[in-house]
Amino acid sequence: MKMTSFQVVLLAIFAALAVAGVLIFAFAIGGTSSNSIGAMTIWGTFDQYTFSTLLREFSDRDQNFLQVTYVQKSAATYEEELTRAIASGTGPDLFLLRHDYAIRAANQVLVIPYTGESYSVSRAQFESRFVDVAAPFMVEKGVMAIPFLADPLVLYWNKDILSTYGFAQPPQYWDQLPAMVPVITKRNDAGQIVLSTIPLGEYSNIDNAKDILSLMILQVGGTITVYDDNGKLMPALSGNSPASIGAVEKALDFYTSFANPSKPGTYTWNRSLNSSRASFAGAGTALYIGHASEEALIKKMNPNLNFAVAKVPQIRAASTTINTAHVYGFAIPRNAKNPSGALTLAFFLASSDNTTTAAQYFKIPSVRRDVLSKKADGNMAIYQGEVIKGRSWVDPDPVATEKIFRTMIENTTSGSVPLLSDAVQRAQQQLNAIFGI
Repeated sequence: MKMTSFQVVLLAIFAALAVAGVLIFAFAIGGTSSNSIGAMTIWGTFDQYTFSTLLREFSDRDQNFLQVTYVQKSAATYEEELTRAIASGTGPDLFLLRHDYAIRAANQVLVIPYTGESYSVSRAQFESRFVDVAAPFMVEKGVMAIPFLADPLVLYWNKDILSTYGFAQPPQYWDQLPAMVPVITKRNDAGQIVLSTIPLGEYSNIDNAKDILSLMILQVGGTITVYDDNGKLMPALSGNSPASIGAVEKALDFYTSFANPSKPGTYTWNRSLNSSRASFAGAGTALYIGHASEEALIKKMNPNLNFAVAKVPQIRAASTTINTAHVYGFAIPRNAKNPSGALTLAFFLASSDNTTTAAQYFKIPSVRRDVLSKKADGNMAIYQGEVIKGRSWVDPDPVATEKIFRTMIENTTSGSVPLLSDAVQRAQQQLNAIFGI
């Protein structure tokens, strides 16, 4: 079969890497090329000062990387700015890609192939090096990004509020919450909630609502998307069996029950309240489910808040414990000027030693199995454990699915769609539309 000009170029790039031994050895043992990669620029949304300081430490270890610079972009405009820059040929040499944007960014990324000669990267290599939550970077034809760090969901808890109402520890299981809500949740004479147990149930004023409901769906055995027998990504929110359909309904019912006034055992939140993170920082709620990276932000919002971090609740009788996380990896733009240098840099940054250091700088864990197997102290020990148990689903378009989750939740809490099965089915139809079904 005759190859296209792009395929010829791609093969030449990875063949050159294979000759240098970069790809094989970097992936297998975390090594790097002995040759300077020249001037390289990385884009991302991580803090500018922290990342630049990290790069200076890395360049002290290997002066081949002295000319690497990092540029922080606004999270609100990052995707749009990156798309324009890549299209115009003015993009970075390497950029940070979050796992749920992998499919959406497919046309912008140079994929490292699974098959070929010695320049390929097998699924087995990827899966043995990185934990399961990084799986969305593996697509049909190869690896879209080299995983770097993960930002898991955790449970933040106000030590003063819990102790005041007789709770020495935060809940380990979801079924403990109904016993806590009637004790902790307080209302004023007008019936307004003035102290909440946990922000759940709504969408608009709950940070991480989509991530939390996704977690609950995965924990009860539900699905959102799946790969079929031919390796094609397909929508599966309503499942392919009565059991899986019921799982999603069960998760939605539990989640929305915390915003349902007719359920006094769980009612503790409504859409008139402040945002969930701000409420927790202001001591207006006892518990808060957020990402590990939010710890520093909460401390900044209220330096006097007496809080701690715990594992996210699980289902008591479940045979496995499941969490989820945002995973960040280094991706190479499709039209990169120096793709071999970019790949060398990606492997250097994602090495065992360097991700260990990066985790210390950014206070979120590596996704490498060898790093996560090492003992950690303090909250990092919790974060590492949550990443190890992390699972994820392949998101076809996080912007579109965000709207789908919002509609599904608000259809339920508003009562506009009385039956849970109908709310889930409508969400499935909207998900089908993304796939052109």
